[in-house]
Amino acid sequence: MIRVRGVSRLHGAEYSIIPDQIEAGTFMAMAVATRGNVLIKNVIPKHLEAISSKIIEMGARVIEYDDSVRVMADGALRPTQVKTLPYPGFPTDMQAQIAAALCLASGTSVVTESIFENRFRYVSELTRMGAKIRVEGNSAIITGVPKYTGANMTASDLRAGAALVIAALAAEGVSLIDDIRYVKRGYEDFDTKVRSLGGEMEIVDSERSLQKFKLRAV
Repeated sequence: MIRVRGVSRLHGAEYSIIPDQIEAGTFMAMAVATRGNVLIKNVIPKHLEAISSKIIEMGARVIEYDDSVRVMADGALRPTQVKTLPYPGFPTDMQAQIAAALCLASGTSVVTESIFENRFRYVSELTRMGAKIRVEGNSAIITGVPKYTGANMTASDLRAGAALVIAALAAEGVSLIDDIRYVKRGYEDFDTKVRSLGGEMEIVDSERSLQKFKLRAV
């Protein structure tokens, strides 16, 4: 609960907006899915504890610093159980991204969505890449596969789009993700940041641009 007591007038002030835990968490999940080693700066590690704990359960390492976290995943991933909850629980806006990583874990994972309805629309897109996911009510039962294969997909919403990018980066071959307006709205310079980490990702606006990217990616 937040109580607000009105005043007759306001005065100027300076305030620093807190870092976006979901953007940070997206790159954490990306590091896990691609077996990477990523240092994510300008974060509040305490805000990421729910995400970090699940990533550690999956077999990756998370090192916390004052205002940054390092995620390292260089071995086999383990399955785990995830249930979305209000803060400080696991955030619903990280559900799709962690599921994309769990699809590559050895074993069966269960992701339960307890905040919003209809947040598994990305499942059909991940199955195009070879994922094995079965949705039962508000839970997704995930059976891990050794790898993803590139495919053509459509981003149904912001976090689903981010999950598809994570899967595409971990996949063999080239993937095409359509309708990325949600991703562009929710992540600033997403493709630039991914490329800075060594990922091959480019926003294309024509078939010719796509073919040029495919030639470079081979």
